[in-house]
Amino acid sequence: MKTEIHPQYYTDAKVSCSCGNKFTVGSTQKEIKIEICSACHPFFTGNEKVIDAAGRVERFKARTSFAKASANKKAAATKTPSKKKK
Repeated sequence: MKTEIHPQYYTDAKVSCSCGNKFTVGSTQKEIKIEICSACHPFFTGNEKVIDAAGRVERFKARTSFAKASANKKAAATKTPSKKKK
């Protein structure tokens, strides 16, 4: 391997998040500033929210053929059979 072409590796690089969390990692940079970490990310904290803007999920389900078929089955099940008069 060639010498003097690799960057300096810091085994105790300090990472600081905007939420205030600080930890150390190995990196080629001595200090790293990040916006979001595992302590404040919604996926890891359990605060994940699914935002359904303007009923997009319902509109998609309404367009699919599966939704139409299940709606037809529900409509057929709710109808009472009519008795024929002689």
